[in-house]
Amino acid sequence: MYKNEEEVGAGINAMIDQGVVKREDLFIVSKLWCTFHIPSLVRGACEKTLRDLNLDYLDLYLMHYPMGAKAMEKLVDAGLVKAIGISNFNKDQIEALLNKPGLRYKPATNQIECHSYLTQEKLINYCHSKGISVTAYSPLGSPDRPRASSDDPSLLEEPKIKAIADKYNKTPALHIQRNVMVVVKSTTPHRIKENIQLFDFELSEDDMKTMLSFTEKRAFKLQWASSHKDYPLNAEY
Repeated sequence: MYKNEEEVGAGINAMIDQGVVKREDLFIVSKLWCTFHIPSLVRGACEKTLRDLNLDYLDLYLMHYPMGAKAMEKLVDAGLVKAIGISNFNKDQIEALLNKPGLRYKPATNQIECHSYLTQEKLINYCHSKGISVTAYSPLGSPDRPRASSDDPSLLEEPKIKAIADKYNKTPALHIQRNVMVVVKSTTPHRIKENIQLFDFELSEDDMKTMLSFTEKRAFKLQWASSHKDYPLNAEY
């Protein structure tokens, strides 16, 4: 979907070839896009990703949306992926998956939109109670996303968040300490460095409450799938 796997693969393999890193030191994740959810198409889609990346296996392969797919487990059996995960699943959909007869591989993670305007506390707590990790995408609210409205609030301009950032001498792109993995991206070297400077500070309890206190504002409402029987955003969480 993002049309970047050949370039990503070239970068990965260049570093492996130069001895900078070993494949087993990397944790590489990709996703199964919605047009390949028919079970007969799942393996072919995964194999194309592996060809484009020039890799033998993925560490984690995610189902992009909860609209089908029953063939993910076979990818683990075939050695094409080490683990499988889910994305944009709500609590009821996870419950149904976990209760599916014959389930052999519990999803390793649920990747969901999560930021200070969409804290997802109930869903995160539920996932953790089931031993499923949570990965947050759009942790800054994706202000540069397509179809963003000019009057959408910006986390990077939120005065309360900027005040907390100043207090800790960090940028407003604070990552919330909630036992949640964060998907960040940048092409700017100094911002890439900022993104990994996570371990030299800890927010106070009051600052955490502030970070979790804003009115809910979902960036990705998935309107294109709103009439689908498995549309995930109609549930409470």
